[in-house]
Amino acid sequence: MEFTQMIDRKRVRESFGRQAHEYDNHASVQKRVLAGFMEHLKGEGLAPRLLLDVGSGTGTLLSMLREMYGDVRAVGIDLAQGMCRKARGNMKADTMTHFLTADAEHLPFSDSSFDLVISTSTLQWVGQLDQAFAEAFRVLIPGGVFSFALFGELTLYELRNSYRSMLADQNSAEGDRTHSFLSREEVDSALYRAGFSACRVVSRIERDVHDNVPALLRSLKRIGAGNASPVMPRGLAGKRIMLDMMQRYRDDYGQASYIPATYEIIYGIGRRVC
Repeated sequence: MEFTQMIDRKRVRESFGRQAHEYDNHASVQKRVLAGFMEHLKGEGLAPRLLLDVGSGTGTLLSMLREMYGDVRAVGIDLAQGMCRKARGNMKADTMTHFLTADAEHLPFSDSSFDLVISTSTLQWVGQLDQAFAEAFRVLIPGGVFSFALFGELTLYELRNSYRSMLADQNSAEGDRTHSFLSREEVDSALYRAGFSACRVVSRIERDVHDNVPALLRSLKRIGAGNASPVMPRGLAGKRIMLDMMQRYRDDYGQASYIPATYEIIYGIGRRVC
């Protein structure tokens, strides 16, 4: 069974593109994801010659990997042009790393082009994870490795539960605008369906704290991680639901001086055998 979710990819592209200039100042959870990803990757003992970063953002991960792997040649792609511009500026002195605007579900590379494909904090934004995994498999050489980190089903469950419960309580005609995240088991299954072997998929919980729900929503907006649902809010009715949702969040999950925000990070790795 393939997993498809309704994602407004144009909204994703524009949102992250607008926030590229301040992404690094606010992406605290994503920085923890990078640290965990590097920890997992170092244990693999790889020595890639040509690698691809899918969803390369501002180039932070590629900069770290260029240090770890020495003279590796690298390509970073991102759906948002603003992110690619920021990454080029950040790594303008690095002549062995290149960035271009492209889609994870339709990689603009020939078959068997890379010996390592990586991705962090990106693949939860694709509409068809199976398609993105199949593309990663296609562009890898036989023996190549695909390693990634994405956000799993427990991510922001407090926010999503609060919103959905308010819709149910009010019998609202407004559609569910919350983002769907996949479970570790679903991600693992998608890897095998794409053709990968020797797959390992694990998850880790990270928690952030914020003064209140509006502060959490602002932090998400500042990195471009706004709502990507094609369902649009319904004017004042939508505003009322949002206000009620924030009150429900505080009542159900809030502490004396803060509200928590949970993130589930799914780390995965698979190899293309043939």
